[in-house]
Amino acid sequence: MVRCTESIPCPCCGSDLKVIGSRKRKYKVTGEETRILIVRRLRCKDCSKIHHELPDCLVPYKRYASLSIEQVLSETQSLPDLAADEVTLYRLKEWFHGILPYLIGGLRSIAIRLGQDPVKDPSVPSQSVHQKIGHYVGNDPGWLARIVRPIVNANLWIHTRSAFLSALPLS
Repeated sequence: MVRCTESIPCPCCGSDLKVIGSRKRKYKVTGEETRILIVRRLRCKDCSKIHHELPDCLVPYKRYASLSIEQVLSETQSLPDLAADEVTLYRLKEWFHGILPYLIGGLRSIAIRLGQDPVKDPSVPSQSVHQKIGHYVGNDPGWLARIVRPIVNANLWIHTRSAFLSALPLS
């Protein structure tokens, strides 16, 4: 069971959240192991939107632990101990490279909202994604969670599901 110890306001309107239930959330860790968490469902008392608690080990809409995704994204490490094929690893890398400018913009936006100076881009281009994001959240393990959590809590996370249904006529 996942339970946040801090009181987080509604990311949409800032009002209080009320617990309305829970749901199971599966995710894969290194090797073949799959874990199941029970996360609380929360409803805003003012805008009535439903939110789910997000533990640091998860990334929205991803089925792998955030530390496992970090291992895939860090080009300095050897092959990850992750039960995934090459196509899945490629998709994780492509997803992150595609969303990286948005994540950096989200972190800058949060810094400005809090009255802090945003991080300046280095004068020398970074060699890797890991180095580029390190200017914002550091390079220690857990850097992906340090990106995801503030962006989700500020209601800046974009919907990244790649599959959806459409009503195309069959030929």
